[in-house]
Amino acid sequence: MKKRTIEIMDTTLRDGEQTSGVSFSIAEKLTLSKLLLEELKVDRIEIASARVSEGELNSVKEIAAWAKSKSLLDRIEILTFVDQGISLNWLKDSGAKVQNLLTKGSLNHLTHQLKKTPDQHFKEIENNVLEAEKAGITTNVYLEDWSNGMRNSRAYVDEYLSFIATQSIKRVLLPDTLGILTHLETFKFISEIVSKFPELHFDFHGHNDYDLSVANSMEALRAGCHGLHLTINGMGERAGNTPMASAVANIKDFLPEIKININETALYKVSRLVSTFTGFIVPANKPIVGENVFTQTAGIHADGDKKNNLYFNNLLPERFGRTREYALGKTSGKANIQKNLQKLGVTLNDDEVKKVTQRIIELGDKKERVTTEDLPYIISDVLNSTMEQRVLVKSYALTHSKGLQPNTTISLEIDGEIMEASASGDGQFDAFMRALKIIYKKKKLELPLLVDYAVRIPPGSNSDALCETFVTWKSSTKEFTTRGLDSDQTVAAIKATEKMLNVKLN
Repeated sequence: MKKRTIEIMDTTLRDGEQTSGVSFSIAEKLTLSKLLLEELKVDRIEIASARVSEGELNSVKEIAAWAKSKSLLDRIEILTFVDQGISLNWLKDSGAKVQNLLTKGSLNHLTHQLKKTPDQHFKEIENNVLEAEKAGITTNVYLEDWSNGMRNSRAYVDEYLSFIATQSIKRVLLPDTLGILTHLETFKFISEIVSKFPELHFDFHGHNDYDLSVANSMEALRAGCHGLHLTINGMGERAGNTPMASAVANIKDFLPEIKININETALYKVSRLVSTFTGFIVPANKPIVGENVFTQTAGIHADGDKKNNLYFNNLLPERFGRTREYALGKTSGKANIQKNLQKLGVTLNDDEVKKVTQRIIELGDKKERVTTEDLPYIISDVLNSTMEQRVLVKSYALTHSKGLQPNTTISLEIDGEIMEASASGDGQFDAFMRALKIIYKKKKLELPLLVDYAVRIPPGSNSDALCETFVTWKSSTKEFTTRGLDSDQTVAAIKATEKMLNVKLN
């Protein structure tokens, strides 16, 4: 089957910049232009609106100069307006050579916004196109509000397209400006105009107000559209535009008759960079580029992955320059732990894996996020606890109220005998130590002197799940350090103290 190649136009730098609070610097626009064209391999990029600002003009000049040096100038596009040549003069000054002329695609917009007749509008467009042609500028035209035009003023759209067919226009750009179309309407409307105007090149420009932009884009292609407008991370006004990654994955997997030139492996990288430049956070569950979309959390899924990839689909992370991850938390099973141990090159026996799994589940119950980087510290903490437990901190209650001293009540088991005590102190751990001293005094046992106390996040950990507490003690015969590991600093210190009590009695 011969495939039909369609064009992908990225409009992140123009329409995507209409995301509330987003503005790219000149350097950022140039960097992204290079990445989009050279690495992601989009066919065209729309980078700016004419007349916006001096900064916008300077950014276009920079990008146009670079594109010209790479013979890519015909792939740089600028939004322009029907404004008696003002936008065209701006475009000439910028060095760009392709205009996307904003015109009216619905009678409602034409009548109430421009207050003009179709003939008046068409004449102004014709004059603009002629002036552009004289200046060596290629013209594409946007039919703003085209989707409403198809619904409510179809005769006007047909009249407009009949006029366009007589002009020196390369592409007709069909925006669902308000994101109102269903996938059924998209297929119907585009099928009809492609059939009626086979000589015209049509691009579909979707908005995502009803979360239908990917479905609409798919139907536009099935209906015979020749190009799609997409943005990185679905950036754009209101609910955004059609997201690049989702559309690309769907086209490649579900429209085998369509060929696109996009390099899928660059999608994640570009997504991260755009997110960094804009501060526009990508939801963790956003398809293809979200942080969690290639992370298995349930242990049963990790187990299934070992058994003939039972939980894989065609969206393999390697397609997008990513790797599959196995989350560590309360739903982790042994299979999840094993996958992460393999990643670290660590081998444990079944009993050791069981102990580590239990500790991770305990952290997950506290709603802590455990990462692979935390795992070595958890392993060390769990597997080094081989000393006989003659002293056990059975329970404790830590209270800290505004205006009152912290108070601690502890229950301690020493060689099978359970004792309790309460005390207040300058902090929760100080109160714990004072209560401990009460018990040890009753038992006529000696406690070593606390000489140093240090807290840190485990090196390499990028989560807040764990902190390490190191407590140095000095007895009459030696100085030694014990370590506690927990999500809570005070609890980690209590664990370090419990270890110290067992060192003293063993």
